[in-house]
Amino acid sequence: MFEDFRLRVFVKVAGTGSFTAAARSLGVSQPAVSQHIAELEKFAGGRLFERSRGQVQLTARGEAFLAQAQRILDGYHELDLAFHAPETILIRDVLHEGRKTCILIRQGRFVDLDAPADTPADRILDGAGTAILPSFYNTHTHAAMTLLRGYADDLPLQEWLQDHIWPAEGKMEPEDIRRGNELAIREMAASGTTFFSDMYFDFEECIAAVEASGMRAAIGITVMDNHPKSHFEDIRDYIKNWKDPTGGRIQLVMAPHSIYTVSAERLRRCANFARHNGLLLHIHLSETRREVEDCIRAHGTTPVRYLDKLGFLGQDVIAAHCVHVDAEEWKILAKRGVTVSHCPCSNLKLGSGRFPYELALESGCRITLGTDGASSSNCLDLREAMKFAALVAKMQGDTTLLPAEEVFRWATKNGAEFFGIDAGEIAVGKEADAVLVELGEARMQPLHHLISNWVYSADSSVIRYTICAGSVLQ
Repeated sequence: MFEDFRLRVFVKVAGTGSFTAAARSLGVSQPAVSQHIAELEKFAGGRLFERSRGQVQLTARGEAFLAQAQRILDGYHELDLAFHAPETILIRDVLHEGRKTCILIRQGRFVDLDAPADTPADRILDGAGTAILPSFYNTHTHAAMTLLRGYADDLPLQEWLQDHIWPAEGKMEPEDIRRGNELAIREMAASGTTFFSDMYFDFEECIAAVEASGMRAAIGITVMDNHPKSHFEDIRDYIKNWKDPTGGRIQLVMAPHSIYTVSAERLRRCANFARHNGLLLHIHLSETRREVEDCIRAHGTTPVRYLDKLGFLGQDVIAAHCVHVDAEEWKILAKRGVTVSHCPCSNLKLGSGRFPYELALESGCRITLGTDGASSSNCLDLREAMKFAALVAKMQGDTTLLPAEEVFRWATKNGAEFFGIDAGEIAVGKEADAVLVELGEARMQPLHHLISNWVYSADSSVIRYTICAGSVLQ
């Protein structure tokens, strides 16, 4: 811990009224305590304690010194909480799987889900009145576009993109992209998200924002044929030699934007490069009916079949949206092991169509949840996306389709699995990504079914703590 030990000695002597008791408490010798106090009195230019019969009392100078010393130590403590990742965190009196317990986190992982309440730890979190749940993994975002939230809202999709959003994006400088990422990260952390998979330009600005935030992210190297910032060929050496500045919270991903912005040859090159260098692939797929129709006209087949012919699809691919995918295509996606990122709020706001929940569930594909950009969904709250997915799935009349536990898994464990993060559940040995939710809030009562309340009735205001890799984000 970053602090002045001599000041700690002084405060301990003042609190115990004894050099001997202070030495015992601090684990040092009594002469060492006496020496520290003597040095402080020399520094202060006068006596700080009156000594008599083994007891000590603060002088007037000592009282004033104590007030200053305590402020300094409090400042050190605040600095420590803000910037130092504690080796151990003990969460006391938290509800886990229906019972109150204490949970110990060490070096970013859960090590004991039934720890004694007096277990020593660098930081203690009061979990009384809360339940612990896995945090969210947002598998499709354009975080920098948060700066364009509400811009040219409620227009037809193509007009919205071509006449408003794309021109506005072209005017964004790197510092704008950094600010957009920082804003998005704050919103996601406050609503229980600890990971996001992004696809945007000036990716180094996103890396810097994530590094400072304490969150996890998969940063997409976005590729488009006719965009000056998206030619990965120009930065191949950078990608090959890149080192994660966070020691494990960030990974790079190849992100060819879509079949209508990237040529067949470049799609193949992206896939080959990613697979040769151990990177995952992230792409938009069959988001709109127009995309499907244009693909049929240009290539004589649908987008999923087109990518399959190119050899692009595989277990290392996450495909965003997949709204207009037929039954046979879902079988292709499942056979190739593709993971899908469903973005319900974006699909609704942009009028893209209803995600084919029945086909997706029947296919056995791994489904995850994303929010897309805040400009296309107005919100980066994945809990809200989870609720919308569960509700829209039932629009056809089957109230049993996509139950709370299933969509909760889409928002948590499934996303962590695809991106190789050993998390997404509260279990010994797993990385400590979690939220503590307030059970006393009206939206969480009565507590007949915790997950159902979390999916259908809660909002981000019930979150007391968001924890990522064993560190408290907010």
